[in-house]
Amino acid sequence: MTQPDSRHLVDPQLLPMLEAFPTVAITTEMLPAMRARPPWFPVSPDDIGRTDLTVRKVPGPDGAPEVEVWIYRPRDAVGPLPCIFHIHGGGYVAGDAAQNEGGHRPLAASLGCCIVSVNYRLAPETPHPGPVEDCYAALAWLFASADDLQIDPARVGIMGESAGGGLAAALALLVRDRGQFRLAFQHLIYPMLDDRTCISADPHPFVGEYIWTAHNNHFGWSSLLGHAPGIEGVSPYAAPARAEDLSGLPPTFISTGSLDLFLEEDLEYARRLLRAGVPVELHVYPGGFHAFNVAPGVTIAAMARRDSADALARALA
Repeated sequence: MTQPDSRHLVDPQLLPMLEAFPTVAITTEMLPAMRARPPWFPVSPDDIGRTDLTVRKVPGPDGAPEVEVWIYRPRDAVGPLPCIFHIHGGGYVAGDAAQNEGGHRPLAASLGCCIVSVNYRLAPETPHPGPVEDCYAALAWLFASADDLQIDPARVGIMGESAGGGLAAALALLVRDRGQFRLAFQHLIYPMLDDRTCISADPHPFVGEYIWTAHNNHFGWSSLLGHAPGIEGVSPYAAPARAEDLSGLPPTFISTGSLDLFLEEDLEYARRLLRAGVPVELHVYPGGFHAFNVAPGVTIAAMARRDSADALARALA
């Protein structure tokens, strides 16, 4: 069945973004070029002046390479600071910590916090559980190094967008189940949570037309899992929506656009968290497609960024 045209539902201010970033169907051959793309946003000299950046290699999972982390701190800040452990997006197949420098520097300065961004290994070269185990190893190092990093271990939360949001949700489950330390919050921006969306018998007719499509979703999940999505036996540490028990997870922020392919899986995850007794703040932005929140000069994008920053400020406090 042909997907209905959703253009009339797009916030009019976002239409220029569709011209600037046309939707493409991802293939294996495209990955090197995707990974080589420069960051979308430049780094402001003012933000460089307000923050310090240290790039380090930390111990990885047993038998695996070291994991690179990018550590941002407000310049001349006196610790211990609260900390955001950030996981970048990219459909599990692309992206890196460097792409977020233009956002992380001003966020660290405005919130007065440390941000630690992790460069996990990418699929398909490294399928599950490699990416989430990289994230866990880096987070474990962060907690073990809290004194040296001058961070407050009682105020450490995790954050991610898209695939990074899916990894953050999976990481929260791992942290809960392994019981080595506790998270203050999880902050999930249009998170990629459920491989079963790829095989839904009744897909939402108006989502996923732009930026991140059903084709790209199938490619990303197949790359991460190493097999077709939607079959039995997929680990909840790969696809967090597969978790049967969501109790005991930290307070959660979830935001998404009304036209994002992940809309219904994000709504369902929020509903299940609430039924499990987890505090949830949920935002759905009308007319927003995947990654809409990065658009400059767009009212709902600015609203989404403000709501996210405000929620982080409250969580870090």
